Amino acid sequence: MENFQRMIYQEHASNPNTLGILIVERTQFDHPITDEFDSILLIIVENQEVDWFVKHYEVNDQTVAMHIVTKSLLMDWIDTSGYRRAAEWVIYGRKAYDRNEFVKELKEELQSFPEDKRTLRKMIDFGKLLKNFSEGKALYEAKEVMDSYSKILNALHYLARLSVIDQGYYPEVTVWNQVKSIDLEVYKLYEKLMDSTEDLEKRIELMLIAMDFVMLNKAETASAHLLNLLSKKDDYWSYASIKALPDIEHYTLDLHAIISYLEEKDIIDMKLVATKNPDVFQRMYKVKVLEEV
Repeated sequence: MENFQRMIYQEHASNPNTLGILIVERTQFDHPITDEFDSILLIIVENQEVDWFVKHYEVNDQTVAMHIVTKSLLMDWIDTSGYRRAAEWVIYGRKAYDRNEFVKELKEELQSFPEDKRTLRKMIDFGKLLKNFSEGKALYEAKEVMDSYSKILNALHYLARLSVIDQGYYPEVTVWNQVKSIDLEVYKLYEKLMDSTEDLEKRIELMLIAMDFVMLNKAETASAHLLNLLSKKDDYWSYASIKALPDIEHYTLDLHAIISYLEEKDIIDMKLVATKNPDVFQRMYKVKVLEEV
């Protein structure tokens, strides 16, 4: 198998555009990190015509997926959870080629999970948590129980990811295995939703109450990325001016849910500002109190 892998990647190792090559084998794990292939070849390049190029190979009943990815796209995936497998491949992959210790330094960075990247990831996942939670609550109130359950389960998954990031780890695809040893309170919520003998409607009702409490405890630290941006000026922001900030591009789609929640929980202040029409007011927002978030 190793000879076959080398046959595939050796031409890339001699290319000065190649920064590093990693191999991930299915036999190393008890979960599907290799997307059902026997092994993954991750080839990281400085640049290429397409940011992500994939080929599938097979020999002697052994399957290999080769992913050629630009450095910029790979880092975007890692920083924003754009493709969750990517971080796992870098963390667990075996180095087959490493130009100027690029792979070594990347692995060390992922192990340390720098604070600035952790803050962004928490904001992204908290936004998805809030959106799923608010939609699940609205569906529950509309008596759409099954759809509400689906949204609450999604929200709980993002709450679990948030707990893992809080502890300085990248959340893996098998996030509940991580959470069980990191945040027992959140893991117990998952158990109650999945295993309770209560009827489904009652389970959702109890989960909405319990999750709201846990979310509030995490709200300021989870929202630190946005709160720190808004606190840079001692004035109110329009929603449009917040949305236009380049630093929030990775959670723009969830921004409404985030702002609504932070206002509801009294973390940001809202005031109405008069417009040309005396009957119409614009909503403006400002961080109320920012304490070491």
